[in-house]
Amino acid sequence: MEQTTLSDRDLSAAIRAANLPTLQLVLAHLTGDRGWLEGRFRPTRTVALDDNDTAGLPQGTRDELFRAAHDVFRAALDERADVPDPPSDEDLVALLSQSLGEQVPAEYGPSLAEEGNFRAREGLSWRSGRPAAAERLHVLVIGAGAAGIATAVQLRRLGIPFTVAEKNEAVGGVWHENTYPGAGVDTPAHLYCYSFAPKPEWTRYYAKQPEVQAYLADVAERFDVQRSIRFGTQVRAARWDDARSRWLAELEGPGGERTELAATAVISCVGTLNQPSIPQLPGVADFAGPAFHSARWDHSADIDGKRVAVVGTGATAMQIVPAIADRAKETVVFQRTPQWVVPNGNYLRHVSPDVRLLMERVPYYAAFYRLRLVWQFQDKLLATLKRDPEWPHPERAVNSVNDRHRAFITRAIEEQLGEDANRLRDVVVPDYPPYSKRILMDNEWIRTVRRDDVALVPHRVTALDEKHVRTDDGRAHEVDVVVFATGFQSRKMLATLELTGRDGTTLRDAWGDDDADAYLGIAVPNFPNLFIVGGPQTTPAHGGSAIFLAECAANYAVQTIMRMAEDGLEAVEVRPEAAADYSARVDAEHEQLVWTHPGTTNWYRNARGRVVNALPWRGVDYWAMTRYPDFGDYTVR
Repeated sequence: MEQTTLSDRDLSAAIRAANLPTLQLVLAHLTGDRGWLEGRFRPTRTVALDDNDTAGLPQGTRDELFRAAHDVFRAALDERADVPDPPSDEDLVALLSQSLGEQVPAEYGPSLAEEGNFRAREGLSWRSGRPAAAERLHVLVIGAGAAGIATAVQLRRLGIPFTVAEKNEAVGGVWHENTYPGAGVDTPAHLYCYSFAPKPEWTRYYAKQPEVQAYLADVAERFDVQRSIRFGTQVRAARWDDARSRWLAELEGPGGERTELAATAVISCVGTLNQPSIPQLPGVADFAGPAFHSARWDHSADIDGKRVAVVGTGATAMQIVPAIADRAKETVVFQRTPQWVVPNGNYLRHVSPDVRLLMERVPYYAAFYRLRLVWQFQDKLLATLKRDPEWPHPERAVNSVNDRHRAFITRAIEEQLGEDANRLRDVVVPDYPPYSKRILMDNEWIRTVRRDDVALVPHRVTALDEKHVRTDDGRAHEVDVVVFATGFQSRKMLATLELTGRDGTTLRDAWGDDDADAYLGIAVPNFPNLFIVGGPQTTPAHGGSAIFLAECAANYAVQTIMRMAEDGLEAVEVRPEAAADYSARVDAEHEQLVWTHPGTTNWYRNARGRVVNALPWRGVDYWAMTRYPDFGDYTVR
């Protein structure tokens, strides 16, 4: 679509609405003058979850930057000045370090360049053109959520034949299934998108479900993935045929019909947050009103003017409760454990039309804004989550920095509690170290639980009857609707399909009920040509975008399949010793991190206390580990 000419007035208004450190990055790069980030223009350090919109600069200095930016941007938009090529990796790191007010390590340069879409991810191109053997490949991708789309896009681009089996009637995965009130991301939207398909026109800094779902559907359509998706189709089982070097998959279609599909490789993209965890409580069947899990929201249920029970206070509940409080007569929230709620000024904030103009029209603005988020949200926190054996207060924090985080978040909660601090402090302030459970963004949660028509019940639910939710203190709470915001069976990975490996052992035999394990979270011994995207120990628990990690794993899997075609290989299987070594390193790393802190529980750990979900590495580490497959870790034939 042809863009309209931008008036000086509109451009000036947009520039004054800019995130100043990002604007300075653009100004410095377009002019080749880093002086716009130095001396009296040097931005203050960007801290916590604050965008640092003013760069900490006085108004007069900001005005000078605005005037300079207008002239430079005007010339670029009018094509009176050349727009330079993207910065080198070294220059990119240097520029970002100046913009952020702290040193970004040089090792980040290559991955940042890819995340900024300055160049494609390496390794995803044929060495000498597409080989004839590629035509004989057929890849089965299970799932058309964010990970499945990322995988399918690369397969399509490389000309590798594939089929996507998707159990739902549309793409999107969790974003198709979770339509509860208030559903949205807790990762910045400009970070929660593919490196190859950035979305500069997000309308909120933290997008809601309809916009995320629409984005994923648009990417699937734009990159010609839709025509290879079998909707309403579930993979029931797959077994490895060693004589044929093929996976034989049993598919169940929309009408219940069963078909078999032979595949060179299987890439599972089913993820971990798709099977609801519903507590087995006495009396659920006796409850007279609607009762449902948040991921299966019953939109026919009328909550207006009703007494609504929400069981759970995790991430989902913190989105639902503020969204329905104005509609319900009373909202009763049942909490087993309080959660750490971190203040975030952008969480409820819309992206103004002026800022969207900059994102969409000004060269490099959207990319540089995204790259600042990569550093702020993806990796810098992890070092502060290591357990210090010498720290004298392990009951409240894992180290001195974690203790400062605790003090900061506690102070923010107490300030919001105001005159209700004495009544609610012990109910809403956790007694465990911050980040030992998933940290949650403040969605006006504290303000909501202070309302007269919202009751926070700090007791475990024990049963339901026809009209009540019963708790372990013996009380019965009369309600009309029950919502189970009780999470997912996240540790039962790939539990909905039976995968049988080379020696007849199933994946469930290898993993048990809750002890999933995989080399790089991707490959499993005895299961040739099987790759998992969103597998064990790949949840970005310390922050960052799940889409980034999905791209890492998907690109690794696709590269491996490419190598099979180029080198005439029929099967690749990770060696047991390589998988065991990786698993040992993962477990050792987790033993140093907050998620294994004594006395705490979280959905990342299994019944034996082993972490099976959370990623122990920095994002840049996982990117490096998955950048190219090392066939020395595989048996090939």
